[in-house]
Amino acid sequence: MTAQASPEVVTFGETMAALRAHGALRLGGSLGLSVAGAESNVAIGLARLGHRVRWAGRVGADELGALVLRTLRAEGIDTTHAVTDDTGRPTGLLLTEPRLGTLTRVSYYRAGSAGSAVSPADVLPALAPGTRVLHLTGITPALGPSAAEATLAAATTAREAGITVCLDVNYRSRLWTSDRARTVLRPLLAHTDLLIASEDELPLVLERPAADESESARGVLTAGVREVVVKRGARGATAFTADGATDCPARQVDAVDLVGAGDAFVAGYLSGLLDGVDLPARLHRAVTTAAFAVATRGDWEGLPTQDELGLFDQPDGTTIR
Repeated sequence: MTAQASPEVVTFGETMAALRAHGALRLGGSLGLSVAGAESNVAIGLARLGHRVRWAGRVGADELGALVLRTLRAEGIDTTHAVTDDTGRPTGLLLTEPRLGTLTRVSYYRAGSAGSAVSPADVLPALAPGTRVLHLTGITPALGPSAAEATLAAATTAREAGITVCLDVNYRSRLWTSDRARTVLRPLLAHTDLLIASEDELPLVLERPAADESESARGVLTAGVREVVVKRGARGATAFTADGATDCPARQVDAVDLVGAGDAFVAGYLSGLLDGVDLPARLHRAVTTAAFAVATRGDWEGLPTQDELGLFDQPDGTTIR
């Protein structure tokens, strides 16, 4: 995407440097260096599927910040509204280590980071005329007061401008309590068109937990949200609208790394939305991109391009020549 082109999707949040271990950290060994962040994972997924994406946020004036921006630009993402923090705040860091099978332990070093200081002034200018979707996650408002203010301001501004607002709950228990998350996230529903949550996250946007999932979804729809999509991992996903519920099974794949699968799902779903396909096709694309993510290591490295989406329909053992 060129700096002059109007983005289809705008997103913002904290993207960190990611050190990935090949075994237990306490035993030492080699580490691979990459970048990771829920919003930028979605941005990369959308860009690979052919969409114009803009990422806004803050990185430190350090080598890791340069790595973040270089990686996003290399993936075709517009970073013209990314801010390099000159106050001494560093780029955040995360460490991942495989522990049991596909169970991965993640440690964050993001307190006082540049990304946690993102403000409305950083992100509102990124909402250019012609933007179709603003993608937000519940991670950003958990980072601190200015990040929470930026999230609400962006959602409010986008909704008033007729931009579809997508909110992925993406709850992180190491960042805040469920009660605090509910207090901050519930006001966002008034400015949200599409809510995405895992089964255990849906109650976090309700004033009082409902008796069952269908009732919970109806409560969110009553608040003005048009679509509620519930991610079920290996059991697929369900989308709720005023017309009822639509289920979609997951793609069958040997799981290698589950980290980033939810972000891949969101990228696929938003891609389908931007392409104007119907609800079942959006869910199908979402579970397909999620399957690519779990079949490869890394948060975003294995995400497919548009012409790779059909690879899962090829017979086992196929060689593309």
